[in-house]
Amino acid sequence: MRKNHLKLKIVVLLTFAALGVGLNFDAPAAAQEASREKVSGKPTPTPTASPTPQLTASPASSPTPTPIQTVADLQSKIRQTLARSELRRGSVGVKIVSLDTNRTIFEESAAKYFMPASNMKSYTVAAALEKLSPDFRFVTSVHAPATPDASGTIKGDLSVYGRGDISFSTAFYDGDSVKGLNTLADKIVGAGVKRIEGNLVGDESYFTGSPIPFSWEWDDLQWKSGAEISALPINDNLVELVVKPGAANAQCFVQTLPVNTIVKIVNRCQTAPNGAAREIQVTKQLDRNILEISGTMPLGDAGYTGNIAVSRPAQLFVEMLRGLLIQKGVTITGQNKVINAWEKSYSGIASSVPPIEIAKLESPPLNIVAAKTMKPSQNTYTEMILWTLGEQIGRKQESVLATDEALIKKLQKTSSAELGTKVVQKFLTEIGVAPDSVIQWDGSGLSRHNLITPDSAVALYTYMSKSRHAAVWRESLTVGGVDGTLQNRFKGTIAANNVRGKTGTIDQVSTLSGYVTTAAGERLVFSILVNGVNSARMRQAAIDEIVVALASFNGKSQ
Repeated sequence: MRKNHLKLKIVVLLTFAALGVGLNFDAPAAAQEASREKVSGKPTPTPTASPTPQLTASPASSPTPTPIQTVADLQSKIRQTLARSELRRGSVGVKIVSLDTNRTIFEESAAKYFMPASNMKSYTVAAALEKLSPDFRFVTSVHAPATPDASGTIKGDLSVYGRGDISFSTAFYDGDSVKGLNTLADKIVGAGVKRIEGNLVGDESYFTGSPIPFSWEWDDLQWKSGAEISALPINDNLVELVVKPGAANAQCFVQTLPVNTIVKIVNRCQTAPNGAAREIQVTKQLDRNILEISGTMPLGDAGYTGNIAVSRPAQLFVEMLRGLLIQKGVTITGQNKVINAWEKSYSGIASSVPPIEIAKLESPPLNIVAAKTMKPSQNTYTEMILWTLGEQIGRKQESVLATDEALIKKLQKTSSAELGTKVVQKFLTEIGVAPDSVIQWDGSGLSRHNLITPDSAVALYTYMSKSRHAAVWRESLTVGGVDGTLQNRFKGTIAANNVRGKTGTIDQVSTLSGYVTTAAGERLVFSILVNGVNSARMRQAAIDEIVVALASFNGKSQ
């Protein structure tokens, strides 16, 4: 009996030992690693010792390796995205190429035309960086009949000759609407000007052509996206409109900032009782600075703030400059005047333009302007860059070829925008882009008549990745999940702080062209253009899904 009892105790002890080993298999991986270290640290008693259970790997300690994807796997995933029912009535063009191997990884309708929306900016800005250089600066000159006399008097008009300096803007001065212009006023005072016995003239004749690009749609023109072009721009050629509730049953409070006399307000907005719905309408008359605000705004409403385009923004430029000069003690006896190229050529004022430059102001270099243009997708800046290309490069080149009177007259009638477009087209031809693969109607992509192909976008981005200005170009692009128009996209994915490119969005259109690095470290260039899909959310979702698939790809293109 005693012997049987002893046997029972031994069996029980062995059972608990076995249970202890079994619990160790279910322990966390870190505990198992510690256990292995302790076991491996002990010398083995004999070469024939039985292996301990701790040396057997548990399922938790060896995660299943991620399979290496093939290009065929990636292509299949992209096709699945393109097969979504939400895209069936639209058109999608895709091209993806490895910058490291030059292999085309995927293409769909890559030679077909698509509306690019703001992808058009890529072509304009790339041409400007290459032809003007990243160090190019816009210059604003101040002219007078003569330098100020001993008393600081200018006898005659003081003229400000603009050349499209984009940086007179809140975007370059942390929201300060007068700081850039204030610097110019300081330059004028610094030149010794204390009194102007004449007019303060804003000369915007550097640019020629309609201030509103042809083929822009009228309902864009009162908003930020459709602000007109001027050689004397100010604050992106916009004013800030503020509408707030007034007293009960009284008019709403309406104001434009900066305060000015150029934009007139017709206030038909009434303050409604607390809790009522806000129903306000803002209407700007085409080519007139008359704003009509109608509807109702309830008591307690936080108010409305929006940006409204200014017609003939050079007038606002001159009015604001005059106010700053007066604040600095300068007396101006004459009126404010603005003159454009047409007025200058037909009014005989051309002969009275003073030849003496008494002051000038240079903008930040183009590399900074390019980033301020591309990241937020700023239409007005892009148009002024295109028009500047036309004057700085196009008109000078055409002047050499204009050898007879007929050609000279034709050149004089050619607009800055037309000449700029020719410069872009010539640049694209030089870098190997098929001449008929880009149909350009404006610089920014707001025109619905622009057409590009995925092939042309990939060719452009491939060239720019190897350009001597590649670093500046790369820094101008918006970064996924970080800034610009991609700030709120790709967050929490492998594409965040990875994909760089240029977006595009107008009605029925979403696009993205740029660069992304795969999980295996391979650099890819891509263009994805979606047209004819009514839902912006669906368009962007399809684009983003493809880009995340590229960023997640752990294989190689070879």
